[in-house]
Amino acid sequence: VKVSDERHLLLVDMHHIISDGVSVNILIREFGELYNNRTLSALHIQYKDYAVWQEGFKKGDVYQTQEAYWLKQLEGELPVLDLPADYTRPPVRSFAGDKVSFTLDQEAASGLHKLARENGSTLYMVLLAAYTAL
Repeated sequence: VKVSDERHLLLVDMHHIISDGVSVNILIREFGELYNNRTLSALHIQYKDYAVWQEGFKKGDVYQTQEAYWLKQLEGELPVLDLPADYTRPPVRSFAGDKVSFTLDQEAASGLHKLARENGSTLYMVLLAAYTAL
């Protein structure tokens, strides 16, 4: 994000499934190192090393035993998880969504466009940020 001619911000957003506290701290530290024009030390192992180890594990006896155990535990019809909710569960499961249509008045629309321009972003980014915040 360009704050001024001499000042910029780097914003990073990632889904929690691809990172944890340890990996985010490493990422932040390495960004700082690179920002300060330092060279990162070479990695001793790579993800491909982990992938090779994982493939080896999957061919072993321990993995086969664990897989057989869980397949046995989860075989057959699984019970419906009936958690308390605001509404009763419908008799037929549906994944149908819905939509809400509305029209902004000119003043609100102009204000949103102005906010996007002032922050060097798109209207979509402003609306997504508002949706996320709410």
